[in-house]
Amino acid sequence: MSNPFHLGWFLQGSSVQAWGEPWTGNIGQEWMQPDLFVDMARALERACFDYILLEDSSYIGEAYGGSREIYLKNGLSVPRQDPSVVATLLFAATKRIGVCTTLATFTHHPYLLARIIASLDQVSAGRAGWNMVTGSSDMAARNYGLDGLPEHDLRYDMADEYMACVNALWDSWEPGAIVADREGGVLVDHTKVHTVDFKGKWYSSRGPLNSGPCVQGRPVIAQAGGSPRGRQFAATHGETIVANPKGIAAMKAYRDDVRARAAAVGRSPDSIKVLFLVNPIIGESAEHAEMRRLERIAAADRKIVQRLAHFSKVTNIDFGSMDLDKPIDENLRTNGHQQNLDTLKRLGAGGKTLRQAFTDYSGTGLSVDLCGTVDTVAGQMAETMQEIGGDGFLFSMGDVSRRVVAEVADGLVPALQARGLVRRGYDHATLRENLLAF
Repeated sequence: MSNPFHLGWFLQGSSVQAWGEPWTGNIGQEWMQPDLFVDMARALERACFDYILLEDSSYIGEAYGGSREIYLKNGLSVPRQDPSVVATLLFAATKRIGVCTTLATFTHHPYLLARIIASLDQVSAGRAGWNMVTGSSDMAARNYGLDGLPEHDLRYDMADEYMACVNALWDSWEPGAIVADREGGVLVDHTKVHTVDFKGKWYSSRGPLNSGPCVQGRPVIAQAGGSPRGRQFAATHGETIVANPKGIAAMKAYRDDVRARAAAVGRSPDSIKVLFLVNPIIGESAEHAEMRRLERIAAADRKIVQRLAHFSKVTNIDFGSMDLDKPIDENLRTNGHQQNLDTLKRLGAGGKTLRQAFTDYSGTGLSVDLCGTVDTVAGQMAETMQEIGGDGFLFSMGDVSRRVVAEVADGLVPALQARGLVRRGYDHATLRENLLAF
């Protein structure tokens, strides 16, 4: 019997999901209200997922061809709502599942961020996580009055200081500071609430935090470091990590590296849960699953321009100016998502064209291919986790529909539960306790 593993869902922003595709109803008109995401959160809570990670970006892409047209016309990560508002609504609709909200260090002063996330942890009774990102786009930075983002590795140096500041603010309330002594007439013991006086190279805050303590002491920190510097940051601060290396060997190497880095900075490697991105293809039979796999590949080929536009957005590289049928320029560099570009260049080795490399990159399965009936996919997930050693999977199904959610929550998860691979119920009340349960 394999050890149980964790499940999360990487929700690509609060936006118009699966617009123009089958099985999505009138999402183009109804997207402003959170009904789809509320239904999804309840379904995933019923399936005992650890958390939903609510991804975000705060700008409209225009890297591809120097134009916003393709992004707006196809609804590529736009329109997109503020994730902290949506997270609040998801918490109100659920009782046990966690929500990790993406907020960037360049968009929020440490005090503002610490207060928002502490408030989310309070209203959810200890189910809040913060997906800590440093940003990847100069265009986003300009929306906030900046000239651009600092260089990639410097952003992580600044983020180390940012973490020290927000942690100091969350720690400004000692455990037991709220005594609620009606007879003595004391709500808060003032001796247990402290000024922070944090002064760093880039950030400063006096404190204490006026919103009161987090239920979990500090919120759960999610991170997605892919580059060596990013992995060092994730190993130092992260508690659950979004990972997307391609293939089982690369997945195992990534997890082993993060765990070794964590041990080197004095953390228990078991306190970090690495969840690998997957996008399984589920069918009623092996033949049906194979048919759906071929359909997905064909659809990806038809939409290669849209997919390259999205890739341009996250790497800040204009792939619209490149010939799809020529080899990839080995000298391409990015101040955005470095691991994504490095993976694409590696897949393009040996003279493959951009079209061939990007088809391989987009593939069917993100970290690992999963395809078949629910029982087959459950077995594939079990074998993958056994080879890697842990810790779980983060479903990233592209655009979300209720059908896609049902196939996972009501089809695949029961097959995993029957094998004893995932939980059947929540043992704990808080997100951190559930992550550390196994």
